Amino acid sequence: MSNSTTIRPAFQGFDSSDFETFAIEGLDERMKAIQERIQPKFKMLGETLCEDIALHAGTEMHLHIARHARRTVNPPKDTWLAIAANKRGYKQHPHFQIGLFDDHVFLWFALIYEVPDKQAIAGRLLASQDELYRSIPEHYVLSFDHMQKRSVPAGDLTAEAFGDALVRFRDVKKAEFLVGRHFDQQDPILQKGDAFTRMAKETFESLMPFYRTARG
Repeated sequence: MSNSTTIRPAFQGFDSSDFETFAIEGLDERMKAIQERIQPKFKMLGETLCEDIALHAGTEMHLHIARHARRTVNPPKDTWLAIAANKRGYKQHPHFQIGLFDDHVFLWFALIYEVPDKQAIAGRLLASQDELYRSIPEHYVLSFDHMQKRSVPAGDLTAEAFGDALVRFRDVKKAEFLVGRHFDQQDPILQKGDAFTRMAKETFESLMPFYRTARG
């Protein structure tokens, strides 16, 4: 009987070819590049992060890699992995994301518009809004639409504006709430697999109060 164990390939980081993927014309051509260049990295990175997030969340977590299956014409302008407690999907649940646009990498705690119990989740977040607001480092960013690049620096967001964003998430059907970090494609940490993985673990650990509060 062999005592050998399978060694999981280590995530080596993102490089210029990953970002250049989004300049490729055509849905099939771009999807092929996403599947060959980026998704294997997502699998390596996501499996490692799943274990760490599960430890801090106190529940089993599951990796989901965006398939862009609904697209029939326009190629995706970004791609991502998601980590959630639900095995079948992530969009209807509080979750964590790592993904790429053509010019940056994003890390999010995400509540997107598909979440069915927005009012209850928002109510819990609003009840703890002062502590949650104070927990966000100034160099983090917030977004209210996961399909857009733009974000708001946490350091520029007042406590009142933070509360308003949670109210809008509660009351507006398509409103979303995401908080996390952006890294420009030139940031050297992106090419250092171990350093990026450690930083991602630290980021998601710092966002765990949002996750726990949203989950109730």
